[in-house]
Amino acid sequence: MGKLGLTLALAGALAATAVSAQEKPIRIGILNDQSGVFSDYQGEGSVIAARMAVEDFGKKTIAGRAIEVVTADHQNKTDVGIGIARRWFDQEGVDAIMDVPNSAIALGVSSLAREKNKVFVGSGAGTAELTGRQCSPNTVHWTYDTWSLGHGLARALVANGGKSWFFITADYAFGKDLEGSAADEVKAQGGQVIGAARHPLGASDYSSFLVQAQASGAQVIGLANAGDDMSNTLKQAAEFGIGGKQQLAGLILNVTNMPSLGLQATQGVYILTPYYWDLNDGSRAFAKRYMERHPRGNAPNDMQAGVYSAVLHYLKGVEKAGGPADGRAVVAAMKSLPTEDPIFGAGSIREDGRKLHPMYLLTTKTPAESTGKWDVFKPVRTIPAEQAWRPLAEGGCPLVKG
Repeated sequence: MGKLGLTLALAGALAATAVSAQEKPIRIGILNDQSGVFSDYQGEGSVIAARMAVEDFGKKTIAGRAIEVVTADHQNKTDVGIGIARRWFDQEGVDAIMDVPNSAIALGVSSLAREKNKVFVGSGAGTAELTGRQCSPNTVHWTYDTWSLGHGLARALVANGGKSWFFITADYAFGKDLEGSAADEVKAQGGQVIGAARHPLGASDYSSFLVQAQASGAQVIGLANAGDDMSNTLKQAAEFGIGGKQQLAGLILNVTNMPSLGLQATQGVYILTPYYWDLNDGSRAFAKRYMERHPRGNAPNDMQAGVYSAVLHYLKGVEKAGGPADGRAVVAAMKSLPTEDPIFGAGSIREDGRKLHPMYLLTTKTPAESTGKWDVFKPVRTIPAEQAWRPLAEGGCPLVKG
């Protein structure tokens, strides 16, 4: 081949590569539990929410690139979750990973996103370390965190007279963070933590833990677990007759737990949440559309709503950054833009990556008050964003300039 032919061949190859890169889709990976204790609480519901957000973004392409949602089951195994995230980033062109319930996996994915200069948005993740000592310029923490749930609910219940606490806690990073946050607030408000019992993830029998809690005489039994663990603890607590003299605090109870529990078994339970489907016209409209798509007609919980909100804002960040290639630039763009959607309303993202919005204290309705399967909570009070989250200076995030 002559020089002219070689030059033309190289030019053609480079042009083909450029076109290929231009046409490569923007890929958003929803990584969560699709077969275990959190499968109803994120699972396919989060995927539905992500795809709704892509549709509602209103543009089929950004910088000439289509938008795709991919999904995988991390099985609540750290090595499996990190392995999927690495393969997605290295081999399958995933630009951002969302959801990731299970705090150990979330922290690993956050670290990997920083290493690869991709984006991680923890919409289902709980640990407040994501905006604390392990914060990252590539990570945003969206829906809730252990600090907000623990401190907010504990503050409300101590103010209502629940001054002595016993915790039943899932024995991994998320449960320990949640217990620690609530315990710190109980003590700060002049209350007392009498004791705690820890159970493995996915336990089937909570009787021994409930016996300890009952024997403690604590006024409040704080449940620092989630998903099926939370549901099963509450079911067995009802069988034990707990809930009369001792108040149950579901530190991460949500609407998804309720159909299997029933209102009779959850009377007097308080929760703190950033989203409930029946709060306002915007939350109801989103829930109606979501429920029409869900194969079992489930109402969305706060974490699934958080995926919708996070994906929508991520796409706005990609558009402002001119594409998804530079993860740090995309997160910086997300932080520079005010957040706005029909679910969480107006908000913002702090420099430590914490998404700010109000939280809502709710309590269960009585069976007589409820009008249907998903009509289970009623509002007690709104906690404004400036009070709902850990103060910026207290998190220890290295991104925060003193």
